[in-house]
Amino acid sequence: MQGNSSWDRQLVEKSIDSLQDKPGALLPILHSIQDQLGYIPSDAVPLIADKLNLSRADVHGVISFYHHFRSKPCGEYVIQVCRAEACQAMGSRQLEQTIKQTLGIDYHQTTLDGSFTLEPVYCLGNCACSPSIRVNDDIHGRMTTSKFNQLVDKMQTVAVEVQ
Repeated sequence: MQGNSSWDRQLVEKSIDSLQDKPGALLPILHSIQDQLGYIPSDAVPLIADKLNLSRADVHGVISFYHHFRSKPCGEYVIQVCRAEACQAMGSRQLEQTIKQTLGIDYHQTTLDGSFTLEPVYCLGNCACSPSIRVNDDIHGRMTTSKFNQLVDKMQTVAVEVQ
């Protein structure tokens, strides 16, 4: 889900309250917050720490350890480029450069209009169809520069139609 620059304290508190009694509650709470907001706001860390009787450093350590968790809002479309060996052997490094140039951003950045966030990923499990990318929850195999440009055009068209 797309993140935004303001976060909902009540939503965070509801996620914490509904999951805090589960064994190993920290990860389910972090997943719940990110699923709803698109990221884990830094101001949510003390709330989580207090409710779980953890230090803020413990909570931050888990957020920063797992690459899945974001501490900043992401774009409407999160594009992950597979960097595993099978994809590299089939041209993902060249594709990665094209994607960066097309979007005008590097890994871990979001376009100024908030449309796209670019992230590296180290295997999408789609090796037979290398190179692969994932856009939000959809995996696209045998990706080429041309197919990527068509995909971006389609996403931008959808965004315009929604507005």
